[in-house]
Amino acid sequence: MISRRAQVGTLDSFDRKIIDAVSQDGRITMTELANRVGLSKTPCHARLKRLEADGYVLGYRALLDPIKLGLEHVAFVEVKLSDTRAPALAAFNGAVQALPEIEECHMIAGNFDYLLKVRTTGITDYRIFLGEELSALPHVAQTSTYVAMEAVKGTAILD
Repeated sequence: MISRRAQVGTLDSFDRKIIDAVSQDGRITMTELANRVGLSKTPCHARLKRLEADGYVLGYRALLDPIKLGLEHVAFVEVKLSDTRAPALAAFNGAVQALPEIEECHMIAGNFDYLLKVRTTGITDYRIFLGEELSALPHVAQTSTYVAMEAVKGTAILD
């Protein structure tokens, strides 16, 4: 198996330009993409298809404005589990997938086990989510919440 670092090293400047362009505008036309990276359409299209097939480009999606959708409350939650053996981790990981309020879930090496990004309509909605949903997940022993006051950088920040 090729290491991740070795795979990244196989990208040339055209591949990197393609990745940069589609990451900024997933709806870019092939003509515009080819012009932007300095290739004709056919080789540009072939490279993009290869980057998709090789897993560099995972997909395309619309970026939604969560504030306009009424989801302006963001909390980061440290979660400590009562059990960190493989079955307990698998149970927690599976349960997290079912909760749409949890935008991100990262296993952490540190004083707690997981860091979650939770988005709700407001503090009251978050309090209910914390008490009825998050605290009831398998093996949750303790949580600590940090409420975000303003997003400075991130995918939810739109130009």
